[in-house]
Amino acid sequence: MSATPTAGVAVSARELRKEYGAGPQPVVALAGVDLDLAAGRFTAVMGPSGSGKSTLLHCLAGLDRPCAGTVRIGAAELARLDDRRLTLLRRDRVGFVFQRFNLLPTLTAEENIVLPLAIAGRRPDPDWLRQVVAAVGLTDRLGHRPAELSGGQQQRVAVARALITRPWVVFADEPTGNLDSRSGAEVLRLLREAVDDLGQTVVMVTHDPVAAAHADRVIFMADGRLVDELRTPTAGQVLDTLARLEPAPAAGR
Repeated sequence: MSATPTAGVAVSARELRKEYGAGPQPVVALAGVDLDLAAGRFTAVMGPSGSGKSTLLHCLAGLDRPCAGTVRIGAAELARLDDRRLTLLRRDRVGFVFQRFNLLPTLTAEENIVLPLAIAGRRPDPDWLRQVVAAVGLTDRLGHRPAELSGGQQQRVAVARALITRPWVVFADEPTGNLDSRSGAEVLRLLREAVDDLGQTVVMVTHDPVAAAHADRVIFMADGRLVDELRTPTAGQVLDTLARLEPAPAAGR
């Protein structure tokens, strides 16, 4: 992939639509989303259950194909890529952090971190590896396997793995969902520092207002559409906005 991120914009979507199910009434998960995500910034995506936020993340990351519309990561338009080139772009230019750590149990922490490079037949840059490992605080845990690490440490391995290829963008889907509050705070600090210190672009789906407050921008979804946003948010502002978006309880309940 020779394309590079467009100046100022890491990911963009135009008229993005995604529907599930056949018949006269399919479920509309995305209803014509237009979105630009700034390079070198931390963006959080929030909304009520079923609002389309995870579907949006999966389409932006090339994990799922939309029914209509376009997605660009950098200058690469995903719809124009065949399966092989899309796989290469995800491997080389996109980092992923999920709620489940997705580490290989037989590999050490270091081997899990450099796995994307090993799959590509590339050697890690020793200086970058040291910088990433130091940033996530795993220098003395590199020889440990996942079963020998706490949940927070395993997620830090996953963050390091997402950063090791110097991706154009890191997508994080509920990255603190399986962690206690202290470990979750550590992972959020790492993602924030990846943006501030390493110049990374991070896009995170979360349901947690405290997590979203680490972002530079929070975008809110409802019924498959973008309906609001906050810049430099506080947890209180996020909570107030979410409360306005939650559907009213049915009468009599």
